[in-house]
Amino acid sequence: MRNLLLTISYKGTNYHGFQVQKNAVTVCETLQDAMETLLKERPDVKGCSRTDAGVHANTYCVSFKTESDMDCEHIRHSLDALLPCDIAVKACEEVPEDFHARYSCKGKRYVYKIWNAPYMSPFWEGLALHYPKPLDEDFLDAVCTDFIGKHDFSGFAGAKNEQEDSTREIFDCAVEREGELVTFSVTGDGFLYNMVRIMVGTLLAINEGKLEPEAISEILESGDRSRAGKTARPEGLYLDYVYYDEDSD
Repeated sequence: MRNLLLTISYKGTNYHGFQVQKNAVTVCETLQDAMETLLKERPDVKGCSRTDAGVHANTYCVSFKTESDMDCEHIRHSLDALLPCDIAVKACEEVPEDFHARYSCKGKRYVYKIWNAPYMSPFWEGLALHYPKPLDEDFLDAVCTDFIGKHDFSGFAGAKNEQEDSTREIFDCAVEREGELVTFSVTGDGFLYNMVRIMVGTLLAINEGKLEPEAISEILESGDRSRAGKTARPEGLYLDYVYYDEDSD
């Protein structure tokens, strides 16, 4: 029995997240369908993270065990050919037997993309949040540093959060602009349900003056979700990178 790690990328617009769901098309189900065609077995896929409907991934890792002795590059190439064009297989490699895409993960980087202009670019439709109001990226870049550190992030967790321990450590975050596209990036050892989207919604509320700049620290201290901003829409969110032991990125 071999343990393999797939690195994929996908546009989540047409999927109800990664995890298999009843009566809904998901990335995992689509991937398993292609695996079954190629490997003549349907592997139990272990994903590195759950993603909601409409959320994208520049990098997403899955591990699975197989009896197949097929060459890794042949698996990568063949799965890539079998999958729809909104899912790409970037790499396939053999990993130790005890490797698990989720539990071996040491951290993740997310990015959230905002199209900041009076009009919505047709090239970013479904791939970025349209935010037509003025946005001060330098101000928010300074404010978002309050997220950095080890905190109880229960005030930034969605109602469906199932994690008993809501303490997470944020290593780095930033808000940057390139033309009309503004990107919030955040790297941490883990994230709660809807955490990044609530972080973005809180930053936008601060940008609009609905919350004070020190609100982030106050929400972290209180753990009160009702004091944070709205949950930003899913289409701007991307799982950007997944860190394992060997990573130095």
